[in-house]
Amino acid sequence: MKLIRFLRGNIAVAAAVLCTLACAACIIGWGSLSRLLPAQREYERWRGENSMSFGQVSCFMPVDEKATLEQIYTFRNEIQKKLTEAALEAKSGLFNDAWCTFGKVTATGEHGSGKLSVTAVGGSFFDFHPLTLISGSYFSDKDLMRDRVLLDEDSAWLLFGGRELEGMPLTIEGKPFVVAGVIAREDDSISKKAYSSGMGIYMSYEAYMRLYEQEDADPSAYFTESGISCYELTMAEPVSGMTYALAQEKFPLKEGVLVNNAQRYSVSNVFKILRDFTSRSMQTQGVILPYWENAARSTEDRCALLLLLSVLTGIYPAVYAVRCAVVYGRRGAGKISAHIPEKRAELEEAVRVRQRRRWEKQHPGWK
Repeated sequence: MKLIRFLRGNIAVAAAVLCTLACAACIIGWGSLSRLLPAQREYERWRGENSMSFGQVSCFMPVDEKATLEQIYTFRNEIQKKLTEAALEAKSGLFNDAWCTFGKVTATGEHGSGKLSVTAVGGSFFDFHPLTLISGSYFSDKDLMRDRVLLDEDSAWLLFGGRELEGMPLTIEGKPFVVAGVIAREDDSISKKAYSSGMGIYMSYEAYMRLYEQEDADPSAYFTESGISCYELTMAEPVSGMTYALAQEKFPLKEGVLVNNAQRYSVSNVFKILRDFTSRSMQTQGVILPYWENAARSTEDRCALLLLLSVLTGIYPAVYAVRCAVVYGRRGAGKISAHIPEKRAELEEAVRVRQRRRWEKQHPGWK
């Protein structure tokens, strides 16, 4: 019987330890996934050493209801008004934004030509998506000429047969452009699986729109109609949730999708994903999500599964700990109760002895 009790006790302890380790591994995995994708953490980078909280949201437009640059600038005015209301207008670096759309273009370099997937960007796109530069540099809205483009590795090899291409000329839909640099795409397994557009090129949104609006342009060469497909914003939040509320109220989202990037890996949001897991894949808004959002949703799904596993593996150690506390608490209480009569008798005897000695001191002649 002692052997059986010994084995049972040790098996129970081993099971509790293993479950605790598994629960800890799930929580650590959750944390790693939440920091895997740089595009989801622009609010941390932009905040820097600022003690104020920042929010980040993404707006994904329906295929047939794109946003325009005029609407973006109008929304920027709304951001400034909101910051002014919060008495923050005198400070700089309080918000940063970017936008993009997607399509197809024909590009030609000195080595070859081909049809490329284009991401036409504006604002601080490469702050939100810090793709690794193999050579050259990013372009930005500060460039006087909007004729600089970035190639990924595949398109660089197709058009030029190399990667050190800064300053090299090329044509896009017959118009002259210059290579600003070559980038490497994200190397994590989730982003690799999410990206399926093939050889790609990044160019200015304004330059892309000028191509699209040419009289001799072939509409069938473009994947989307004119307009902005994705808008991203990070902003100071003196009040929690202000960025999301402002985008929900003022951005012309129409039937699009609004994502709270800063809170997407929080316990409450991951629990909500787990609760709605069976209906999560149902898409009714007519929105084509970019690959980085699909990658982020994949990490959310994995975090939801890790949350479930952490709860399941954490139940047994918690129950075992409570059981041990109750059992050993009862044993300790029993031992204390058993010693109480003995201790009480010893205490009473000590009191009597002390009283007797005091009385004898007061009556020295008595014996």
